[in-house]
Amino acid sequence: ILGGGAEQSKPQARSQAPARLPTPDELMNWAEKKFPVFFPGPETTRNTGDIVFRYYAANGNFFAILGQGVYVLGPITENRVGNVGTLADFAEPVAAELAGVKVNSDAEAVRFLLQAQFSASESEIAEVRQKGFATWLDEQQARPVAQLAWDWLVSKGYTAIDIHEYVFQNYPGDNMAWYQLMGAPDAVRQRVAHALSNFFVVSIDGVGGVMNWPSPGMANHWDILQRNAFGSYRTLLEELTLSPTMGAFLNTRGNRKEDPTLGRLPDENYAREVMQLFSIGLNQLNLDGSAKLDAAGAPLDSYTQSDVSNLARVFTGYDANKSFPRKVNPKPANPTIDDVEAARATMVLDERQHSTLEKKFLGTTIPANTLGAQSLRLALDTLFNHPNVGPFLGRQMIQRLVTSNPSAAYVSRVASAFNANRAGVRGDLGHMFRTILLDDEARNPAGLTSPTFGKLREPVLRIAQWARTFKLKPIAGFWKVPIGFTPWDITRSLSQSPLQAPSVFNFFRPGYVPPSTALAASKATAPEFQIVNESTVNTYINHLHSNLRGYWNNAPSVPYGVDSSIAPTFVPTVVPDYTTELAMAHDTPALVARLNLLLCAGQLSPATVSFITNALAIDRLKIDSDANFKESHLARAILFVMCSAEYLVQK
Repeated sequence: ILGGGAEQSKPQARSQAPARLPTPDELMNWAEKKFPVFFPGPETTRNTGDIVFRYYAANGNFFAILGQGVYVLGPITENRVGNVGTLADFAEPVAAELAGVKVNSDAEAVRFLLQAQFSASESEIAEVRQKGFATWLDEQQARPVAQLAWDWLVSKGYTAIDIHEYVFQNYPGDNMAWYQLMGAPDAVRQRVAHALSNFFVVSIDGVGGVMNWPSPGMANHWDILQRNAFGSYRTLLEELTLSPTMGAFLNTRGNRKEDPTLGRLPDENYAREVMQLFSIGLNQLNLDGSAKLDAAGAPLDSYTQSDVSNLARVFTGYDANKSFPRKVNPKPANPTIDDVEAARATMVLDERQHSTLEKKFLGTTIPANTLGAQSLRLALDTLFNHPNVGPFLGRQMIQRLVTSNPSAAYVSRVASAFNANRAGVRGDLGHMFRTILLDDEARNPAGLTSPTFGKLREPVLRIAQWARTFKLKPIAGFWKVPIGFTPWDITRSLSQSPLQAPSVFNFFRPGYVPPSTALAASKATAPEFQIVNESTVNTYINHLHSNLRGYWNNAPSVPYGVDSSIAPTFVPTVVPDYTTELAMAHDTPALVARLNLLLCAGQLSPATVSFITNALAIDRLKIDSDANFKESHLARAILFVMCSAEYLVQK
């Protein structure tokens, strides 16, 4: 049976360039889907070193790859080893399956787009349908960074040393972050950067009082995430470790070696968090993300306090780069200030302040008197190669993009993709994110009706989707952040704002299970529900109601009280373009259908569509008599859709 499938894709039958070789996981996933009677998956991939295989206990069959050879064994072959071809023989059928050669509908394309980025437009829908999921995604990942967040701040004048004193201000960083989510053209990269920002958490409120130029510092943090979004996790981890923003946030900046005479020990903050949150997590994990257990059935810790204390010695001796000359400041209270470049310059090592003690952690020993740079390399290599990283990072990225409570098999496939890309290279984030979005669990329409599939859209993603769907544009280009974006506006709070997490633990925890719910009965995780309560449900509605016609704020882009000669004026600062939708205002069913497709991937039930359409019917007479009323009618339609349960839960 398998040989017949392979025979159809022999090289001589190809009319185009040969497809790339499938990974073992991709081939075995394909076989499970095509021949479930023989390979009743999903099954976990196992690796003995040379042989990658899956065993199907239900019927006793094995499916294995040795080198580039493909083998089966069991009742399917009368218990004799059967060679059914090579990886190359299966390249085309597997590639066709992955690419989704036939995207069956606009709704199917939108569903994919809303997982891969923030929004969907008519042109993007057509492009996905024409190219297929994989080809479109590969092209997006291959695009370079459109504009660094740092360069955006520079272009808006936020790095100038002048009377406005941007050096001390947080709000330019807010503007920058919202621009990246709402307006940057490389939306797939930005969506992944946002997902990574929920994992490698740095908050502007945690650095504003510690470092000068907090907004450029946060821009540099975002640039590290977006530059490495489809690159190497190992590179990303090192760049973040040596970032002055991370150094300010988690105390590696200025961290000094032990001094027994003073009773001083190295600060352990970053050592603890880089393990607990940025790499391996609290418990030892199986490939599928489940916890390894001891003989009593309790989870095994992945590290000890001794590991923390020893690893902390590695991160001593680093400090901000102070080689830049201070600049003259026109404000008398602060006659000189740091050059803005200090906010993105890699931290430098003072070997005199680096601990010379032996460092033993996670099974690695760094001998005494090892130089700081070598100690750092060995420490980060140890974290990078820890078997927990694939399932720990992979599961959380699935949660951020696709579904809150992924199956063990899904996590296993994504962790395997992290462990080895098509060339066998570990830590390829582009390959990992590609696997997340193209996995059968993400693409299978069965998820649309599954009560265990999907995720609550986090508030930031809802607003970013609205902004991109309706082509939000800034007045004067500043993307000024209205107060309603901040988590502290008690009447219109979103309970979330990019790069403003209340702590290193983010706005919500990946293992959060909503108590006293049906999810709690099955211990199903649903992180975003941690910021859902009676108040935040109402304030989200208030936020939409207040701002669907655009955001208003003080202008020009000057802090209050900085320059008394410039009086702030309350004006629209960012506004949507509803041209297409307003033209449909007289046809409410067509308008609701459009919103259902673009905002919900067609996932509103007929009952909800009917309810919204009937609720909007009361506007009919006013639309006919008052042309200006069309905007109110449209705003109500968007409000009804974006507050419906079937929108809030993304399938």
